[in-house]
Formats: sequence, C-alpha cells, structure tokens
Amino acid sequence: MDVIARVDEIVGRLVAASWKEREAIKDELLAACRDGEGSEVVPHLEERRKTVPLEVRWEIDEVLEALAPPPAPPEEPEEEAAEELPPEDEPPADGRLRMSDLKEVYSDPRGIALFTDKPGKRWFLQQVDPYTGQPVMMELSPADVERVKAQLKGSPYWRLGSGVLS
Repeated sequence: MDVIARVDEIVGRLVAASWKEREAIKDELLAACRDGEGSEVVPHLEERRKTVPLEVRWEIDEVLEALAPPPAPPEEPEEEAAEELPPEDEPPADGRLRMSDLKEVYSDPRGIALFTDKPGKRWFLQQVDPYTGQPVMMELSPADVERVKAQLKGSPYWRLGSGVLS
C-alpha cells in the first residue's frame, strides 16, 4: 500500500472514530506521514482536510503543524547599526535634550510644567499655546528661573522628591 492510500485509509478511520479514539488514530496518521514522502503527503493531506467534518479538520491541522518545519530563528540585528545609535545615557553632543534627559519638577493641571535637566543646570517651562492648544516648551534664563520659582512658591503642584521644593 502506498503512502497516499494509507493516509486516506487513516483519515477515513479518523472520520468514523469517536472523540475518544481520535488521539491514537491521529498519532498513527502523523507516523504514516513522517514515513512517507513529505512532498506528496502534506499537499494531499491539506486537500483531504477540506472534505472532512470540522472536528476532524482540527485533528488534521495538528498533524500538519507537527509536520511543518520549525520556523527560522529571527535574524540578529547587525552590530554596525547598534554602534551608530548614540547611547541612551548620554545627551546628544550638540546640546539638544530629549524628554528622557529631563525631570519634571512642577506640574500644574491648568497647563504649566517645569522641567530641569538631570544635573539641574538648565530649566524649561512648558505651557499650552492658547491659539493652537499644543504644548510649547522654552528654556528659562537663570533670572527667569528665580522669578518663576518666586511666583510659584507655596504651590501644591511641586513634585515631591524633585529636590526643588520652595
């Protein structure tokens, strides 16, 4: 008996079997498919599964999954690309800052926020532009920092643990 005829015979028994008997028959089908030529058996089994009841299709799907080759491992990213990216811990050399380089020290729910860089040397004010509704950030001069701190003294919106509470 050739492999295709044997597979058809096992699938016929799988269709007629009760749910309790299907596991053993499914194992027999898997063994028969592995013994035969994979290039012939898998396409034939895929076609044959279209003609069987749904519960039997699920069993055949499990056999086909077991016969499928393992997925290829994901490709490793090239090391050159990783070297080109600046390290996250260091700010860009041109003086620009990312939001990850800033810590929030004041946040008023009405739309004003103060940020400092990690060393605490540069201060930034963020407020909502009344015309566009978008937040706008600007760097403050040392004199402006003192003036803003004086205006916001005693406000409950200073962030605890920021080290800047007035």
